[in-house]
Amino acid sequence: MPIYEYKCSNCGHFEQKQGIKDKPLTQCPTCDGPVQRLISKTVGIIFKGSGFYINDSKSDTGPSKETPAS
Repeated sequence: MPIYEYKCSNCGHFEQKQGIKDKPLTQCPTCDGPVQRLISKTVGIIFKGSGFYINDSKSDTGPSKETPAS
């Protein structure tokens, strides 16, 4: 379940765990003041496994992409 960040005009910032299909909150659960849902700048990304690094998908046996020095 995603966590959304809200800004209350009275209390300040708070986070709320909501389902994706739930409507955004319109009132603060603490003071019943008006709230605005914020667009979060931080995203919780979890990388599992070996990942997609340049050395994971690159073949060392293929031709080199470097240009020879002239």
